[in-house]
Amino acid sequence: MLCPFVYWGQNSETINLRIDLKNVENPSIDLSEKELKFVGNGVGAKGHNTYTVNISFYEPILPKQSFFKHNERQIDFILKKSEFKIWPRLFNAQMKPIWLKVDFDKFHTGDTEDEADNEFRTRENIFKDLRDKNFGRRKKSQRLTPEEFRKVYLFLYNLFQFVGFVYILVVLTIRYAKDGSESVRSSYKALSGVMKVLHLIQVLEIIHPLIRYTSGSVLFTSLHLINRLIFIFVMIDGEPRMQMKPVVLYLFLLYTTLEIIRYPYYMFKVCDVNISLLAWLHHTAWIPLFPMIFFSEAAVLFRNISYFEETEKFSLFLPNAANFSFYLPHLIRIYLLTIFFPVMYMVFTRKYRKRKATMALMQKCSKMD
Repeated sequence: MLCPFVYWGQNSETINLRIDLKNVENPSIDLSEKELKFVGNGVGAKGHNTYTVNISFYEPILPKQSFFKHNERQIDFILKKSEFKIWPRLFNAQMKPIWLKVDFDKFHTGDTEDEADNEFRTRENIFKDLRDKNFGRRKKSQRLTPEEFRKVYLFLYNLFQFVGFVYILVVLTIRYAKDGSESVRSSYKALSGVMKVLHLIQVLEIIHPLIRYTSGSVLFTSLHLINRLIFIFVMIDGEPRMQMKPVVLYLFLLYTTLEIIRYPYYMFKVCDVNISLLAWLHHTAWIPLFPMIFFSEAAVLFRNISYFEETEKFSLFLPNAANFSFYLPHLIRIYLLTIFFPVMYMVFTRKYRKRKATMALMQKCSKMD
């Protein structure tokens, strides 16, 4: 009996199952309070065969309030729990089958916000539509499905960004190894173009959650990117004397290191590949990197106060047509004195809570394995 890979996740209300079986034909699905039985012809780990899934649930579910969705790459189930609570495991038995995997994107605990996918809740219960003759069949002329296009696009986007930041790190390393401390004065001029392009392309990361290509906070992503753009285009690019300071080189190294860790994590995540070491690194690297980034940015701001007082660049004085004045050095002082530390605290708190929930989930999954 062949079994496909099954990925599972949960929140307090529902169980999420994903059967990794492509081009399913003639499926048979039997869902009851205590178990799920699935038999179908499709392409899985052992090629095109008949695959079977039998799951005896840890606790009863509500079949009439459960849903499933099918596409040509997988079959997704959302099963309503009879009681609102987190299950310690999926199966009633203690032994975990080798074909059962954890879907980290669908695993939610009380330490994080409930981001459960509500897409299926607005649909009719389509178990009654299993007799559809076109179920699971793919036309030869059909192109990539929207879900396939989303995954290919996100993978290529993350790969492009990863290669770009690796290029920056390699060039910085080679220049420093060749010229030593003399490379500090010219590193910005050599790499500013690449750094600007990569961060401008990151504007797409604000659009991705808006069009539901990714999950996450649009507000947090927007504020993070706006902060980066202000430092690169205004605080550094706007003051030539700042470009030759060592702190700019350190800041570029910190930005680059953070992104080189972040983008591979998202690349594998798009492909539904969970690498524990990479996930741990992604949720841990910020602990040393974020404080260094914050204080490097503070050093840039503090040094720019005198520069912008001298040049009066990016400031607006009366009288003018808009009848409005703006003095950038004053804004920098206000930010450093009243906003800098609260913002740092909020960012650290958010990252810590996310890391705490992820680490707890990884430990729980390792015990179940």
